[in-house]
Amino acid sequence: MPGQTRNSRTAEESRTSRIQRQVMELIIDRGLGAGALLPTEAELMEDLGVSRNSVREALKALQALDIVEIRHGYGTYVGQASLTPLVAGLTFRTLARPDHDDCGALAEILQVREVLEEGLIRRVAATVTEAELDRLEGVVVGMEAAGRAGRAFAELDREFHELLYVSLGNDLVPQLLAAFWTVFHRVSGARGRPDDPSPGLTARWHRDILTALRARDAEGAQRAMAVHFRGIEERAGRAAQGVG
Repeated sequence: MPGQTRNSRTAEESRTSRIQRQVMELIIDRGLGAGALLPTEAELMEDLGVSRNSVREALKALQALDIVEIRHGYGTYVGQASLTPLVAGLTFRTLARPDHDDCGALAEILQVREVLEEGLIRRVAATVTEAELDRLEGVVVGMEAAGRAGRAFAELDREFHELLYVSLGNDLVPQLLAAFWTVFHRVSGARGRPDDPSPGLTARWHRDILTALRARDAEGAQRAMAVHFRGIEERAGRAAQGVG
C-alpha cells in the first residue's frame, strides 16, 4: 500500500536521524577531535542498540555532512565539519532556481556577504596588525599589476578577503566568506558569465579599503567596502541583462 510505504520510509528516516544525533553526541561527549578514530560498527551497534545497516546508513549521512570520514579498510574517523556541504547545497539551490533565476539567488548571496563584511570591517580597523596590512598590501599590488594588464584576478580577490579578517581570531568568518565566494564563482562559471570586466576598477576598490585600514579609519573602511559591493552588484546586474 502507498500509505504503508510512506510510513515505513518516514520511520526509517526518523531512525537514521536519531542514530546520527546519537553518534554526534558520542563524539561531543567523548571530546573526540577531527581525525580521531570512532568506535567500530560493532561497538556502535552495541552502544546504540541498533542494527549494522542502521549504523551504516547513519554514518553515510554524517559523511555527507563532513562530520565523519569513512576510510574503507581502516575505520571511521571524526571529520573536519567543514562548510563543504553548505557550498554544495547553496550551489545546487542557486542553479536549480525556476527559469534559471540564478540572478536573484546570487544577489542574496552577495547581500549576506555584504552584511558580514561591512559590519566586521570596522572591527578590523582596530585590530589589524602592521604585518597583516603588509600581507594585504602584497595582494593589492598583485591586483593592480593584473588590472594594468587587463587580467582578471579572482584568486587574489579571494585571498584578500580571507586575509582581511585574520586579526579577529574568528575561524568561522573566513570559512563563511570563502563558502559564499565559491558558490558565487561556481554559479557564474556554470552560466558562462565572463570574468571581471573591470579589473582595474576592482583593484582600486581594494586599494581604498586597505588605505582606510592603514589610517585606522573604521568609517572610511566601511564606506570603501560598501562601494566595493555596490560595484559588484551593479556589474552582476548588467551581466544578467547581457550588458557589458
